Amino acid sequence: MTLLHPPYTAWHLSYVALGAVVAPRVVGIRVAAALLAFFLAVGVGAHALDELHDRPLQTGLSTGVLAVVGGLALAAAAAVGVAGVLTVSWTLAAFVAFGVFICLAYNLELFGGRLHGDRWFALAWGVFPAWTGYWVNALHVSAAGVLVAAACGALSVAQRRLSTPVRQLRRRTAALSGEQRLVDGSSVEVTRASVIAPLDGALQAMSVAVTLLACGLLLARLS
Repeated sequence: MTLLHPPYTAWHLSYVALGAVVAPRVVGIRVAAALLAFFLAVGVGAHALDELHDRPLQTGLSTGVLAVVGGLALAAAAAVGVAGVLTVSWTLAAFVAFGVFICLAYNLELFGGRLHGDRWFALAWGVFPAWTGYWVNALHVSAAGVLVAAACGALSVAQRRLSTPVRQLRRRTAALSGEQRLVDGSSVEVTRASVIAPLDGALQAMSVAVTLLACGLLLARLS
């Protein structure tokens, strides 16, 4: 469960659904296949490869297990994508290729980590899932699809801006102390917990809100 990281996995899977619901026609089996592919690639594969690279989640899984789990999950996701290429449209080949590439390049920090920054996070885990969810149903470009994909990218930027300092405080900070002086002369103690709490709270609220929004909109389109 630590490796799967359910809140973030559900959050990013929601982008697939948000992209799908603005397509002119929503095909349930295509949405399900896209969600399965991203669950395997992002929820399992990306987290396993990230843990393999530098142990950010500090699990007890061995290097061999992480490599096998990450490789098999990514291969299974690619297989779902190939099935889509054969049954839906050849244009999905580009999505499969990019998905495999960015999962490896981002999480293993290939090319000196050049593809591991905020912009690539927004593109890989925000724009790409939403655009895939839209494209697999619509198979053409539209303003609605572009705008929703861009919105999901912006949400990913917000997620990154909140989660980065939280990770630094939890994993790299030995101690934090200080004092916040208010205009009325009183003071509030500043601790690591007090700094983390509002950031964590915002992330939790956003993950729940985006997931519920995606589920509600998808149910509305499929009903």
